[in-house]
Amino acid sequence: MKEIKVTDRYIGNTYSPFIIAEMSGNHNQSLERALKIVEEAAKSGVHALKLQTYTADTMTVNVDNPDFMISDDENLWRGRNLYDLYNEAYTPWEWHKPIFDRARELGMIAFSTPFDATAVDFLEELNVPMYKIASFENNDIPLIKKVASTGKPMIISTGMASIAELDDAVSAARKAGCKDIILLKCTSTYPASPENTNVSTIPHMKELFNVQVGLSDHTMGTGVAVASVALGATVIEKHFTLRRTDGGVDSAFSMEPEEMKNLVQETERAWLSLGKVTYGPSSAELNSLKFKRSLYIAEDMNEGDTFTERNLKVIRPGYGMPPKYKEFILGKKVKKAVEKGTPLTPDLL
Repeated sequence: MKEIKVTDRYIGNTYSPFIIAEMSGNHNQSLERALKIVEEAAKSGVHALKLQTYTADTMTVNVDNPDFMISDDENLWRGRNLYDLYNEAYTPWEWHKPIFDRARELGMIAFSTPFDATAVDFLEELNVPMYKIASFENNDIPLIKKVASTGKPMIISTGMASIAELDDAVSAARKAGCKDIILLKCTSTYPASPENTNVSTIPHMKELFNVQVGLSDHTMGTGVAVASVALGATVIEKHFTLRRTDGGVDSAFSMEPEEMKNLVQETERAWLSLGKVTYGPSSAELNSLKFKRSLYIAEDMNEGDTFTERNLKVIRPGYGMPPKYKEFILGKKVKKAVEKGTPLTPDLL
């Protein structure tokens, strides 16, 4: 699978997972808090910080029609009007530059999810190195074409999308000039449950579309993300906040700094453990071979004595003949006198 380079960082199976901290609306309309989130994200070891670029007016219209109310009983934002929710959650566009600048100063890649063409134009002025398409926009082919026309890498979340819809999105992106596409397996519930995450889709999606695949993870904890790395995920995206108790539109399913640090460490460990298909002792195990079982003389024996269950044992260490020869040797005679604790070798038969 083709590696993707974003600024000075490579994304691919031969590199540790690319971890994205999604700020979303967790700034709670405070630039000071937003910059603190950037600093804590950098301390946790993530590789990128992501914003969302929209206004309430580019997301929806300001009406009280029931269509624009969130009514699902299980929805975190039940009872909210869409316009009011987005007006609370959006990141002021004038904040983008200071947030991006701070992220870059701290060694992170800074980019965003645009929600319409004006957001793409704005982000191009800020020279973002890559883009993300959110799950609810993965059917917005005009937006995907607009982002693809920049020629920059594009991440697309796949929440709720059918194979046909994903094919439309990937095909549109490629035709419009995007050469580097990453799909993120995503379950668009907030929070998501592990049993509804279906990370087994990751290798299938990778093969189906011939792209790198990662995970946009709304579950709590790190277990699902670690499992996804074992299945080939090269990118992990998680919402990030300072403390869930601080509140905010996305706080309930966001990671705190210590949790994010743990995610970075555990996903890298999972990636390191994958290695390659191999059998036999690794170089690190060579010194442990001596502790395998082998055949040893368990009693003093005189020349011509017969090997029995009492005087021939399968024990540690492993300097004697392999245990598989025991049945063949029982009943045969020893060639010379030997002491208890002598490894059995062919010259003693």
